[in-house]
Amino acid sequence: MAVSRPTKEDVKAFAHRFRYQFDESEFDQLHEIVVAGLAGYDVVDELYAAHIEVEAPRRDSRYPDADENPLGAWYVRTEIAPTSAGVLDGRTVAIKDNVAVAGVPMMNGSRTLEGFVPREDATVVTRVLAAGATILGKAVCEDLCFSGSSFTSASGPVHNPWDLARTTGGSSSGNAALVATGEVDLAVGGDQGGSVRLPASFTGIVGHKPTFGLVPYTGAFPIERTIDHLGPMARTVEDAALLLSVLAGPDGLDPRQTEGSRGPGDLSTVGDGVAGLRIGLLSEGFGIPGMSDPEVDALVTAAAEALAADGATVTRISVPAHTYAGALWGTIASDGATYQMLDGNGYGLGVPGYYDPHQMEYFSRGKREHADALADTVKVTALTGAWGLRGLGGSSYAKAQRLVPFVRDGYDAALAEVDVLVLPTTPFTALPLLEAGDDRPEYLRKALSMIANTSPQDVTGHPATSVPVGLASGLPVGLMVVAPRFNDALGLRVAAAVQAQRGPLTPPALVHHA
Repeated sequence: MAVSRPTKEDVKAFAHRFRYQFDESEFDQLHEIVVAGLAGYDVVDELYAAHIEVEAPRRDSRYPDADENPLGAWYVRTEIAPTSAGVLDGRTVAIKDNVAVAGVPMMNGSRTLEGFVPREDATVVTRVLAAGATILGKAVCEDLCFSGSSFTSASGPVHNPWDLARTTGGSSSGNAALVATGEVDLAVGGDQGGSVRLPASFTGIVGHKPTFGLVPYTGAFPIERTIDHLGPMARTVEDAALLLSVLAGPDGLDPRQTEGSRGPGDLSTVGDGVAGLRIGLLSEGFGIPGMSDPEVDALVTAAAEALAADGATVTRISVPAHTYAGALWGTIASDGATYQMLDGNGYGLGVPGYYDPHQMEYFSRGKREHADALADTVKVTALTGAWGLRGLGGSSYAKAQRLVPFVRDGYDAALAEVDVLVLPTTPFTALPLLEAGDDRPEYLRKALSMIANTSPQDVTGHPATSVPVGLASGLPVGLMVVAPRFNDALGLRVAAAVQAQRGPLTPPALVHHA
């Protein structure tokens, strides 16, 4: 077994890329040296094949017909039985299509990965099946998960069951539609800028972004490892907490889990109410200029203030860092995604832990062959990140990462004065899907403008839960609870109290119970 070898012209191209100045006569020798140096790569290939390589299991799957996929939410259908009994007995689950389910096609919303079939289950998939759940399929996600809307997937838009002309939010777009309409009980989503909470808010369900590192990301397609999260989506807070109890905990493979063994707090307290708790309305999350809908702000404020009737103390509190946390996120996401996801073929390099070499190789080819098919959200991010890396030498990324502790400390200081922070998940309700005549700036506004309140917690790592609090002009509104890191249970407890007062939401049409 041997890895492929470069030609002499390949070596010339690499030398040009690094701006090395060699005489033409030197390239014959350089080519021989490089080819000889790859002998060790052959050994690695042989050892991997002998000790680690596995074949994908045989699992039946099919692409859904249009009549059984009215919202465009399913990418592929399957029915994978649980591997043992557990707390999820009898529950059905959708898996976001950036998470590997062995033997089932995975597209990650993008032509660049279309046709890829993983050989191994992601850790969260193994855990869901071991807990007694049945997996019914892969849910559509946005192109490489880089959109807060639901129109960038190469498989087509995902429609909001509350208004088919509007977005579900993204990038866990299919998950939200399937949970909201009852096609599945639960879903596993991903969140790098709000991608669990945004669609939860826009479709009236519950979405929880766990503390960074709590849930292993192993086997999910990364964007940038310092902001990658996986989390539960459900119709109730109790179900989200139950799924979190299954997903959480170290797996020994994910380098993000440096503190993962600390756990999510005591999830059995989710139903304990809010008597004696201090609720802080985060001032900077309301009244965002040119963005916030006063009706959304009013609903969230009223829902939070109503908790006083249950014994909570509700006050206003300020975290000035919230206003510039988005700038840090934008820099980290642009440079980091360009470096790791695009240049690094998803996984990047330089850390121990799990890698999927087959996915890396497949995506490496796919991103070259289908570059023009990528969504504008990905293209603009790549162009911005390329300048950040090559024009600025990655210095802005470095500065942003060094500033993260200041933002985290700002949240932590506020969370020393109050128990949780409350703010609107999204400053407005679901936007219309992409329409004929929308230009590129409008495309990008519809895809990315909703992340002002959600992206900061992806940077700081704090757990955050979106819970529905009612309707504004007939569309769902989400309230977000931000809790101390590794006390996910406290945030879910407050969300459950909100839910007890406001009740779960059910879309007016297309409701189907599997």
